[in-house]
Amino acid sequence: MKLPSPVSGELVRPDSVHRAAYISAELFELERRRLFAATWSFVAHASQLPEAGDFVTLDLAGQPLIVLRQPDGNIAVLFNRCAHKGTQLLTSASGNTGRMLRCPYHAWTYRLDGKPLGVPFKADYEGTRLPQCEAGQGVARVGAVEVYRDFVFVRIAGQGPSLRDYFGDALQWVDNMVDRSPTGRLEVAGGVIRNTIRCNWKIYLENVNDTVHPVSTHESAGKAARSVWDEQPAGAPPPMAVEQLLPFASSYEFFARMDAEVYANGHSALGVSFSSHSGYGLPPGYEESLVQAHGQERAQQILGSAPQNVVLYPSLCIKSSPLAVRVIRPLAVDRTLVEAWSFRAVGAPDALLQQALSYNRLVFSPMSIVAHDDIHLFESIQRALHADGNDWVSLHRGFSADELRGGSMHCKGTNELLMRNQFRAWAAHVGSPE
Repeated sequence: MKLPSPVSGELVRPDSVHRAAYISAELFELERRRLFAATWSFVAHASQLPEAGDFVTLDLAGQPLIVLRQPDGNIAVLFNRCAHKGTQLLTSASGNTGRMLRCPYHAWTYRLDGKPLGVPFKADYEGTRLPQCEAGQGVARVGAVEVYRDFVFVRIAGQGPSLRDYFGDALQWVDNMVDRSPTGRLEVAGGVIRNTIRCNWKIYLENVNDTVHPVSTHESAGKAARSVWDEQPAGAPPPMAVEQLLPFASSYEFFARMDAEVYANGHSALGVSFSSHSGYGLPPGYEESLVQAHGQERAQQILGSAPQNVVLYPSLCIKSSPLAVRVIRPLAVDRTLVEAWSFRAVGAPDALLQQALSYNRLVFSPMSIVAHDDIHLFESIQRALHADGNDWVSLHRGFSADELRGGSMHCKGTNELLMRNQFRAWAAHVGSPE
């Protein structure tokens, strides 16, 4: 297959996308540099870093990073690379590094903000260029760090849009999630479920906004839940697991009732007015606590909308009810790490945390009866896109030329505008000149 040039405008049509976007290693490297490094990505939550010296490590766009609580309470993000030989300063996933960073190779030390602290045989460096060169400046920091409602985002590149300009109206859904706590605070709880899938990251992300596939893809999971619950007495309240799985047995009509909003830069909210999460029961006293904390009008706004999925493009997917997010970490053109995080709403009944933990186990765990359906198909798509005969992937459902004006729009939840919106953002970055 002869690939179109990534700057030729031949990769993304108004209603379809070239298969090279999913299978080209060349394009994947451009994505890392022009999209993931140039825009904002979620890297940690402030609740993971309560004390000075607390850290988490991760790889983003192929670059190892340290997210580190500073002595003044701020959060810094450093490249996880000693300025001397390039050794990773920290190899644990999380912990506390104490009052300084110390390289395990040659014991160069740094302050928590990355500035140089000391080196062995200091006298041997006198008269050299070390203080003036890059190695003498300490550990490099990423281009920009912003903390929004305790969600820590980074932009690796030095230049680019501000966090608020990039996410725009989509940030309202972070607020919707955080304000489900009467205190306006969330905490990461219950660990993170990680699943590595042998597919391109965009295949997974498109599926987050796909309301048509559950009827066929998850037919067996839905039928299993329905058959178990049909044996119970009429009117009996369903247990949490059944309540969360029963929507997978829904009809096309159920999913057609969902609406959606798309925003600039690829962001979206699916199921704004109605979703499979809308019917969850509320713990006793919870609504009253929100009214007391936020007022009647705001409490109704919070509880009145529980989107199926909110995408903060390109890597964060939010479910405000249950209190869960997924983080998408591209590893290679055909390999993607998906993380499922659960949150505790501080000051709210523990039942909300149990909803998040239950949902992540039932739907996103590698052992999930739902996830294995999706993963089988994601990996099948990745293999089949190498087949010749048709270079294009269809995104025609619901297309209208009016949408080409861009900006925020409302649409049916079954409209593939949500995917087209992602690819227009993708093309704006990956198809742009250097």
